[in-house]
Amino acid sequence: MKVRRSNRLIDMTKYLLDRPHTLIPLTFFVDRYGSAKSSISEDLGILKQTFKDRGIGIVDTVPGAAGGTRFLPSIPASEAQSFVNGLKDALNDDSRYLAGGYIYMSDVLSYPDTLRTIGRIMATKYTDQKIDAVLTVATKGIPIAQSIASNLNVPFVVSQHDSKITDGSTISVNYVSGSNNNVKKMVLSKRSLKANSRVLIVDDYLKGGGTVNGLATLAREFNCEVAGVSVLAEENYDRTEFADQDYVSLVKVDIAKHITVSDGNFLKTVFNQK
Repeated sequence: MKVRRSNRLIDMTKYLLDRPHTLIPLTFFVDRYGSAKSSISEDLGILKQTFKDRGIGIVDTVPGAAGGTRFLPSIPASEAQSFVNGLKDALNDDSRYLAGGYIYMSDVLSYPDTLRTIGRIMATKYTDQKIDAVLTVATKGIPIAQSIASNLNVPFVVSQHDSKITDGSTISVNYVSGSNNNVKKMVLSKRSLKANSRVLIVDDYLKGGGTVNGLATLAREFNCEVAGVSVLAEENYDRTEFADQDYVSLVKVDIAKHITVSDGNFLKTVFNQK
């Protein structure tokens, strides 16, 4: 039965939003709505312009017999800056100081809308890049990794500090914690990550860099390429050890005497803001 345009637009919008980065043949929508291909093309034109005007993302059209359309999540620079400003205001509080030079962020990350926005912002950087999986380590980085992976529509993989019988065969690496120079271990099931994948490393807080370096080493044990590093917050620290890695952070934290939170390098790197 033929579906009215207003109903088609609503259903098509939801279908695309639920399947980011998935190429959908136009014939799928033709059959789904009982409409002509020309009508579907007009509908997609409306969505493409609306998504662009409202800053929702990109409706990309791939020509050819094997082509179709796909939704690429993104966020305008102004909206990303507004979110980062709010994040700085929330974290810029000396009562958040934790022993060992950390900052308490769990309450901020407890809100689903906040996590969805973080994922959408971070995914914007990788809209035009091939990412096969998102890799993090238990536990604080998990919700951030899941949100980014959802926007990229790829698996998110979680390494543990100890293996479990349910993991099956595993690969483990030792790494030096950058914050206290302790030797730690991270473990990942051999079935969790496909060889030769392009992996995005995600964590909640970048301090000395030991955890991120450990994840990079673990990825290489699977013959995977590290496509980039995305963290929510980084401590104000010399990052010369990441000179050869593409990493971004939303905010930068200075805990010298008082907690001072400023912009990370994400806005400058992605949107060329000063």
